[in-house]
Amino acid sequence: DLMAGRVLGVVGPSGAGKSCLARLLVGVWAPRRGSVALDGHDLPHWNPDQLGRFVGYVPQEVGLLPGTVAENIARFRSDADHESIIRAAEVAGIEDLIQSLPQGYNTRLGPDGHVLSGGQKQRIALARAVYGDPRLLVLDEPNSNLDAIGEQRLAAALSAIRDQGASVVIITHRLNM
Repeated sequence: DLMAGRVLGVVGPSGAGKSCLARLLVGVWAPRRGSVALDGHDLPHWNPDQLGRFVGYVPQEVGLLPGTVAENIARFRSDADHESIIRAAEVAGIEDLIQSLPQGYNTRLGPDGHVLSGGQKQRIALARAVYGDPRLLVLDEPNSNLDAIGEQRLAAALSAIRDQGASVVIITHRLNM
């Protein structure tokens, strides 16, 4: 059980199943035995579109889709509003990153767009994960490509998210997180 406003750290050696646990927690995989529940309801009982609004996820290997930075943060939702996108960027602490891009939020990413470093992708993925104020946030090695400033911003974001009452699961090798 993980109560609202709590942060759970999952630490272990490579190959121990930490990323498998993350995929189970967000409903990417279904458990063979047992169950995973959010607010007392098993994940398979949730409508996938509704579940996505309550769960944020940063996978170990971040992928961004061809489109703008804003579209990626908003998870390509057709009903996305600019205020929510900016709020997610603020919570994730990536305003400076976005301002450094050629067209800011409108910078196109992907094969024909701007190329980002691994750390920049992770930071945008964090903004995508916190978009819409999810109640559960699962982060799988969210600091693996971050520099010291990126790690500080991640720690500040985790504190803010926790203070808003979300449950956070962070999977990491680095005990400093």
